[in-house]
Amino acid sequence: MIYQIYQAHSDAVEPVRAMARVAVDRLADLRSDTFGDGAIRPLAAAYEIVSRIGLSHRRPDYGIEWIATGGHEARVTEEIADTTPFCTLLRFRKDIATAQPRVLLVAPLSGHFATLLRETIRTMLPDHDVYVTDWHNARDVPLRDGRFGLDDYTEHLIRFLEKIGPGAHMVAICQPSVPALSAAALMAQSGNPAQPASMTLMAGPIDTRINPTKVNDFATKRPIDWFERNLIGFVPFRFAGAFRRVYPGFLQLTGFLSMNLDRHLKSFQELYKHLANGEIDKAETIRTFYDEYLAVMDLPAEFYIETVRKVFQEHELPLGTLEYRGQKIEPRAIRRTALFTVEGERDDICAVGQTLAAHDLCPGIRPYMKEHHVQTGVGHYGVFSGKRWSGQIYPRVRDFIHSHE
Repeated sequence: MIYQIYQAHSDAVEPVRAMARVAVDRLADLRSDTFGDGAIRPLAAAYEIVSRIGLSHRRPDYGIEWIATGGHEARVTEEIADTTPFCTLLRFRKDIATAQPRVLLVAPLSGHFATLLRETIRTMLPDHDVYVTDWHNARDVPLRDGRFGLDDYTEHLIRFLEKIGPGAHMVAICQPSVPALSAAALMAQSGNPAQPASMTLMAGPIDTRINPTKVNDFATKRPIDWFERNLIGFVPFRFAGAFRRVYPGFLQLTGFLSMNLDRHLKSFQELYKHLANGEIDKAETIRTFYDEYLAVMDLPAEFYIETVRKVFQEHELPLGTLEYRGQKIEPRAIRRTALFTVEGERDDICAVGQTLAAHDLCPGIRPYMKEHHVQTGVGHYGVFSGKRWSGQIYPRVRDFIHSHE
């Protein structure tokens, strides 16, 4: 019933939000010489805040149309390279003739759309041919398309690497570090010619026994059936994925918001102040962030439960017990794929040491093919977005990929 209760509340609030949006538009049409900006702006700001109270369940646009590369502007177009009921392999094709390293950017399936990596993609595009796993909202996937678990995620990565072709590179952000490492291991075990040339794991939970965070504690202090009973719901009837069991995105976002509630409340207060004072550029920065942050997607229940159990509770990958469709996953089999791990000093979701653990699991990779970087002064999101990502982390990622091209 948890999803139905949420949806009923969302439906009840939507007319209020809609009226607030209309009011914002009407006030914007009024000329300043009629009422004065000082009278209109605070009222319009208040209505805009009301209009933003709620979540979106639609994927925002990437909005990447042009990038500077090779000393000139290049047109960027989104191209579907492959698709399944649960994911689209999206390529950001650039209008250039020069071949660049092909990169599969593996987005997390953790309650937000892959557009959360917009800045990551934009930063990498000038130097790479970028593909991204554009995961679909589970509430839009019909029941007839079957289940989607951790093995299915891993299978998608293998399929996409084969689609891109031999010699590609893989960059996994956060949660998919485990299936990314699993996919590389399975491809090495089978001698798959499309196994990646390099693998970059960023702020990923390879071994959550190391420096456990609040997120890790939450996952381990309760039995798995508690998660089944309390956090899994059924998609309401009117959506394409009606009756599919999911971990609702609004629950994941609620957890993230509660970790830094004061900061988010302060941000909305600042948004109101900027709008009321006519500081449009400052307001737009906050708007853009929350347009993305408050867009949520549902996760297939099987994937969520298996991730909690296998990654956070039973630590199957570091303990050597993780399997893929009955086959044991052996990271020690990886020899041809170079490994780079990145962590954030202040990461309160995936602590320092958890991603570094991948190096011990891959003794078959020669030392000169391994690198590790801890970025000072950044939290979880700072690992793949913001000034330190673009100015300090990305150059190392770029150089690592190009050195193994």
